[in-house]
Amino acid sequence: MPHRLPRTSRSLPIALLRAREHVMGPVRLLLSESGVTEQQWRVLRVVEENGAIDPTQIAEHSCLLLPSLTRILQKLEEKGFIARARDTQDRRRQLISVTDEGRALIAANIDAALELTEDTRSKLGAERYDLLLDLLNELYLENEDPEKG
Repeated sequence: MPHRLPRTSRSLPIALLRAREHVMGPVRLLLSESGVTEQQWRVLRVVEENGAIDPTQIAEHSCLLLPSLTRILQKLEEKGFIARARDTQDRRRQLISVTDEGRALIAANIDAALELTEDTRSKLGAERYDLLLDLLNELYLENEDPEKG
């Protein structure tokens, strides 16, 4: 008997894509009104959360490939939202930080972003929302390279 794929309604990759699109639709609308893309917003959030950070770490934390991140950093720098500096310990290494303009953009959008998050959380219920995040993070961590750490 040949193997059969599960119905698309029971496919994890498709369910993840559907959920992502459902969650990201309102976020994209919010961000488009602010003149930034979802990827640019993710990068700003990662840099703000971590302080001065190198591009490799930004790419890892924001789920972006380095070539894409390079273009995003260039756009964010052109818009005045980030600044680049050389690491004082390793002059080959570049550190990225959020500028005052970048922090102002985050501040201008944080309430609406938190409202979107809370809307999703209330629809699922706090316990199920936290469980979903825990399960997704567990799924991600199970597949991480143990040497990456």
